[in-house]
Amino acid sequence: MTALMIQGTGSDVGKSLLVAGLCRAARLRGLSVAPFKPQNMSNNAAVTADGGEIGRAQALQARAAGLEPLTDMNPVLLKPETDVGAQVIVQGKRIGTLKARDYFAAKKTLIAPVLESFGRLRAAHDLVIVEGAGSPAEVNLRASDIANMGFARAADVPVVLAGDIDRGGVIAQLVGTASVIDPEDRAMIAGFIVNKFRGDPRLFDDGYRFIEERTGWRGFGVVPFFPEAARLPAEDALDLSSPVRGGAVTVAWLAFSRVANFDDLDPLKQEPGLTVVMVRPGQPIPAEARLVILPGTKSTRGDMAFLRAQGWDIDLKAHHRRGGHVLGICGGYQMLGRSVADPEGIEGAAGETEGLGLLDVATVMTPDKRLTRTAARHEATGLGLEGYEIHIGRTEGADCARPFARIDGRPEGAISADGRVTGSYLHGMFTDDAFRAAFLAGLGAEASGSGYGAEVERVLDALAAHLERHLDIDALFALAR
Repeated sequence: MTALMIQGTGSDVGKSLLVAGLCRAARLRGLSVAPFKPQNMSNNAAVTADGGEIGRAQALQARAAGLEPLTDMNPVLLKPETDVGAQVIVQGKRIGTLKARDYFAAKKTLIAPVLESFGRLRAAHDLVIVEGAGSPAEVNLRASDIANMGFARAADVPVVLAGDIDRGGVIAQLVGTASVIDPEDRAMIAGFIVNKFRGDPRLFDDGYRFIEERTGWRGFGVVPFFPEAARLPAEDALDLSSPVRGGAVTVAWLAFSRVANFDDLDPLKQEPGLTVVMVRPGQPIPAEARLVILPGTKSTRGDMAFLRAQGWDIDLKAHHRRGGHVLGICGGYQMLGRSVADPEGIEGAAGETEGLGLLDVATVMTPDKRLTRTAARHEATGLGLEGYEIHIGRTEGADCARPFARIDGRPEGAISADGRVTGSYLHGMFTDDAFRAAFLAGLGAEASGSGYGAEVERVLDALAAHLERHLDIDALFALAR
């Protein structure tokens, strides 16, 4: 037993959740297990124990495995900055920003660090559970692939293919994949999983047998939809798109075009005293919102223009005049100031953009990227909190004299003179239960008192039990080699 790979018939079929659940199931069986994703594309990143960054989904999978996240778990991370270009992170470190065409040309050089990272994990653990990206049926990308069959073949890792019945057409997803991929790639696939089933799974018995007959693959089970997945850190911003209703206090957050590290919002959407609303492009900021959050972004100046195009700058100033609160995190903090300058063109074209002017600060983008886990002390309450920083840019100004927190005695963040506008570079602040309760009290909302981390652990255990009930996990793990 060394490695097994879960690929999918497409994006968002549930690969990340399946790998997290299998990692927890393996851990509960007493195995030393680690997650691995050769290449991920996400602006939702986590700072690792070894000082780099990986996709947030792999950090959750590491937690499921009982491990600290490490850069080897996701050696290639792409962070989109525009529709045609992305920042490229290799083994936790930024190597530059490449346009899509240039990245595909460079991919042939990346299989070496991918296999190097995988080799270290394989040597250190009983089992490595690998997650693919997108779909192996994207045969136009096969020649330079490092995320699916290109990796599986290079590392000799058996594959199980997951299809999503909830979106419809799962028979065509699985049988179609078998029909279009190269025969040698097809030979790597040992079986399939039907994921996200709603209703009586016995009604799919004929379809299940049809897939087995047409593909020659064995089925490892039909996994019913797992609604508690909504209580785990989100992999995709769309996972947060539906309003979480019920609470008397409304918190709105702005869905930027390059939104990043939006899992900062996850602890808030689990608070019954809050109604958390995602404000989509073209929608106004709700007038009833007591707090508006500007989350992180991969392109601060680009999303500043995007914000203005939606009219949110006008809405924010009206919200503030009405006595509302505003919180900017990372890129959102930078937007709240007077200006954001990028003289070296690090995030796009060189230049300077006028900010919202809700904080008396200004930001200058710098080449150095700050990647660190951080223990801070909240200035107003004296409460300790833990978070992480993952940003470029230096922010200074008069409102920094009223810091949000202190880190080893130095001030961090800024608060406006009226106390209703706050900016901070600290991601993950709301995972701290005591701080979250104090913050919500300042908005007139009562926290539930439940522990966020404990709830994530409970759901991971429930996910593992769910997969144990509906998959032949003994047979799945027996595939590993």
